[in-house]
Amino acid sequence: MDLHGKRVLVVGLGKSGVAAVRLLAARGAQVIANDLRSESELGEAAAAVRAAGAQLVLGSHDPALFTSVDQIVLSPGVPPMPALDAADKAGVAVASEVELASWFIESTVIGITGTNGKSTVTTLIGEMCRHTGRPTFVGGNLGTPITDVVGSDAAKLGGYVVVELSSYQLERVDRLRVNVAVLLNVTDDHLDRYPSFQAYAHAKANIFRGQHKADFAVLPEGDELCHRLAEHGAAEQYVFGGDSGSVRVIDGAITDIATGVLLPVSALRIKGKHNVDNACAAALCARLAGVPKQHIVAVLESFTGLPHRMVHVADVDGVAYYNDSKATNVGATVAAIDGLAGSAKRIVLIAGGKDKGGDYQPMRERLHAHAAAVVLIGEAAPIIRAALSGESFPIENAESMEAAVFAARKLAKPGDAVLLAPACASFDMFRSYAHRGDAFVAAVQALEGDK
Repeated sequence: MDLHGKRVLVVGLGKSGVAAVRLLAARGAQVIANDLRSESELGEAAAAVRAAGAQLVLGSHDPALFTSVDQIVLSPGVPPMPALDAADKAGVAVASEVELASWFIESTVIGITGTNGKSTVTTLIGEMCRHTGRPTFVGGNLGTPITDVVGSDAAKLGGYVVVELSSYQLERVDRLRVNVAVLLNVTDDHLDRYPSFQAYAHAKANIFRGQHKADFAVLPEGDELCHRLAEHGAAEQYVFGGDSGSVRVIDGAITDIATGVLLPVSALRIKGKHNVDNACAAALCARLAGVPKQHIVAVLESFTGLPHRMVHVADVDGVAYYNDSKATNVGATVAAIDGLAGSAKRIVLIAGGKDKGGDYQPMRERLHAHAAAVVLIGEAAPIIRAALSGESFPIENAESMEAAVFAARKLAKPGDAVLLAPACASFDMFRSYAHRGDAFVAAVQALEGDK
């Protein structure tokens, strides 16, 4: 797309917004950068925008500004607002940062979305692609903005672009074409932003919207909702897992029906049924993208997982401590509990944080079967306590992560596991889920020092 001389407004100056400003300026657009924060609050981001030659308009989202430009590019965190409604009414084109990047990518695009497991599957696929020696970009919601890939070898024919896509990033896409798109699952999440679960699911479905018949849609076996959502595009559908997936577990081994046995499940270094499913999904996506079997196997047998995702921190007095701070919704917490249910006698769960509007009933069902106790933190503590009302296991509140770990230690017995899987966002008490996980690790390490 020719952007030279066009007035383009970038809304939201986080990492993705700043990356979009740089790309647009490099393509000759007249860029205006807009954010509610002041220049002092933006700090280095404001300096980067000025260095790119863009105009800064800060402190408000003025509808008059939004209707005076040729194109608007949104950062992922920008919510619906009256100024965007005015732009839509005036016929101004609005695109996500992901959509912008897609206009300049010629290589094979592999997109990963879903409520849970995105980062693990994205990283697995990315490593499989890199193992081939072909230029590979891995990013999106995982960390590096996708606009940063434009102009690199990975964005040219022969390269791979492996991108984790959140529902936010998929809200404003029109021509985004994902050659291999996987929807891992859809469960309650971000209902503090979306008016309904259906609206959230519809955003996820946009990953399929621009697919052609020559592309591939990868879905979990037996998930009717995911299969309905994939019908938004024209791609051929493949399934993973279950009893009929193209890649599934057969006789204790992860097996690709097209290429044969990949790896015994016992040799997989990431644990839990959900991670077996993640491995199956990644292997299928990589094969459909043209990655040879030997590279898929090499990564499956060496991958040890990502930080703050079901990481075994320590064993203290016969109790195992696990950090799954990335479990920021109920579905992820359920998966974490299921992953430990076979190895731990009982589970002491540390949960809570900023509530996201989800239904805690599935978590209650797992805790009823597997919990020794629950320790609650953060703003959502009273909401979760109410959802668990009537259960027989102890429920305690803690004012800090250190206090939560101390309480969990008292409640756990040898053979049990203490699991941080909060089912909530972190922003009431912490800067991020990583900050929350680090606090948990530090508290557990303090326990070790007390031995």
